[in-house]
Amino acid sequence: MRHVDHLPYATKEEEHVVIPMSDGVRLSARVWRPTSSDDTPVPAVLEYIPYRKRDLSSQRDSMHHPYIAGHGYACVRVDLRGTGESEGVLTDEYVEQEQTDAEEVLAWLAEQPWCDGATGMMGISWGAFAALQVAARRPESLRAIVISSFTDDRYADDMHYMGGAMLSDNLAEAGTMFAYATCPPDPAVVGERWRDMWHERLDAAKPWVLEWLRHQRRDDYWRHASVCENYRDVRCPVLASSGWADGYSNAVTRLLGNLDVPRKGLIGPWSHKYPHLGEPGPAIGYLQEVVRWWDHWLKGEDNGVMDGPMLQTWMQESVPPSTSYEERPGRWVAEPEWPSPHITEVSHPLRRHRIVMAQDAEGDAAAEGEAMTVQSPLSVGQFGGKWASYNAPPDLPYDQREEDGGSLVFDSPELTETVEILGSPAVELDLSVSEPVATVAARLSDVAPDGSATRVTYGVLNLTRRDGTGEPEPLEPGRRYRATLQLNGVAQSFPPGHRIRLSLSTSYWPLAWPPPRPTLLSLYEGSSALRLPVRPTAEPDGAPRRPFGEPEGTRPLATTQITPPDQRWEVKRDLIGYDWALEIVKDRGTVRYDEIGLDVGCRAYERYTATGDDFTSVGGETDWTMRFQRGDWDVHVRTRTVMTCDEDNFFVNATLDGYEGERRVFSRTWNETLPRDWL
Repeated sequence: MRHVDHLPYATKEEEHVVIPMSDGVRLSARVWRPTSSDDTPVPAVLEYIPYRKRDLSSQRDSMHHPYIAGHGYACVRVDLRGTGESEGVLTDEYVEQEQTDAEEVLAWLAEQPWCDGATGMMGISWGAFAALQVAARRPESLRAIVISSFTDDRYADDMHYMGGAMLSDNLAEAGTMFAYATCPPDPAVVGERWRDMWHERLDAAKPWVLEWLRHQRRDDYWRHASVCENYRDVRCPVLASSGWADGYSNAVTRLLGNLDVPRKGLIGPWSHKYPHLGEPGPAIGYLQEVVRWWDHWLKGEDNGVMDGPMLQTWMQESVPPSTSYEERPGRWVAEPEWPSPHITEVSHPLRRHRIVMAQDAEGDAAAEGEAMTVQSPLSVGQFGGKWASYNAPPDLPYDQREEDGGSLVFDSPELTETVEILGSPAVELDLSVSEPVATVAARLSDVAPDGSATRVTYGVLNLTRRDGTGEPEPLEPGRRYRATLQLNGVAQSFPPGHRIRLSLSTSYWPLAWPPPRPTLLSLYEGSSALRLPVRPTAEPDGAPRRPFGEPEGTRPLATTQITPPDQRWEVKRDLIGYDWALEIVKDRGTVRYDEIGLDVGCRAYERYTATGDDFTSVGGETDWTMRFQRGDWDVHVRTRTVMTCDEDNFFVNATLDGYEGERRVFSRTWNETLPRDWL
């Protein structure tokens, strides 16, 4: 990234600005704005997240907020109620209080003497969720939003559930927020109140996974703040982006297809990162695009920002399987609108171990109703990677051949010409199962001439939710059903000499929690098919309206690495007791934030286990330690959540401990049983 030191506007920073809420709670903001805004007001841009603006997100924030401010905006980074130096407590995601707070923050910004009354919101992940959800509430001052790595559907396309199956990230991300929501404010900002504020957070804390497990169906809990419930609620322009390696690869195209406001979409090869920090690369000059967006929609400049295609995306080329990539080879392609008139959904029948392609379709025949069967071992999924890659090696899926050994596999013939897809593949299933609760996972892979298989995309479907509503309907063993399994969206080029592979399995642990019992699945020939969204290679790429610039931003805050980071992803197997485990370590080490003299340590540990093919033996554990130290002030929190199951219930055991120095000053334990709702 190129660091920019000279910008059109000289700026100043206010590190701790108090924003009062109507109930008396005060939120803490960090503000960067042009010095000239004292006399000439400017639009304000809000990023609204719970990730601690003074330390944990400060280095990232320092690269883009001063940059945007230097182009003539007041950039405001607010910590949610109950996080950082903001008062109150945070007990769940996207609650009504969070959104009404955001509306009050926007109204406060619009009234400031340095703001001209126009506001925008931007963010990645939680910040993008917040911007989209608040946009649907139509606050008066909000003119446009810029969002990255998000969803519009909290139930069907988030870290909690996929196709009605529960993801292990439901536990992992709950562990993340259990830790973040219990961290103390900095006494250098809030003074002696820090201990009372911290204990208020500790007293209010609970394992977030408990609430998420109480809502295993698509109920009002998930409908709240899911913009897909009524796209027409959003009335302001939207610039939306994501990455194909991210768990949130689907929402950009859904917004493009369903909103009726000015909108643009951008999807690169990236993991869960902003496009100017995009990994795998190539990263792009995203902040330049963001400034142009704000210049048009907040300042009224006629700069052609809405010219050109609606969607620009990276068409990924074939690569060998790897758990991480620095770069993904490919090229930018563009579509004038979405759904694209250039893309055709092509249905390929599934025969015994074969995907029937156009060149071999003539004369193809199969015994109607002939069944192919599979009952997958629990080991299928060990090399599936993370639901949402953070480019924290090695969190991408590895060579799929070992996974394919426990799957029902269908291969295309060796391709004689390039096949490119852009969109969401799907599998039409004509099936029967042996149990009333069953899961099907589908993986689409690029198979090289040497046999190595690189996963391109995947999807999971809990067959009790096969109608897509989230309302369970148990299966009758032996009865034939039809179901559609949607895979995540992707742009992928399959070269000549390679094969396209579809793999179906009845388990995909630990990415998705398995059903209560092993399932024999029968798939019927003649009426099952793979649907591919084919983009003709003869179609012009529709090159971007202009090349993306080099990634740039302002110089990051200075930090010093005191103790080294550690990242590990290890699969362990015991061939005596048939126990296996996936163990993940994400340790940032200890980082000193030089400007404020604060040392921060953050370590996360995850462990997912199973024994043989006992589907009730699976379990997950998250263990977080977060430490803050400056001089004599030394505080750390440790959270631990363990989740197990039997055929009828989930069991959650959790602990929260708070320490001053080595003295434990707070401790609480939870032991709860929650019934499985056809999961």
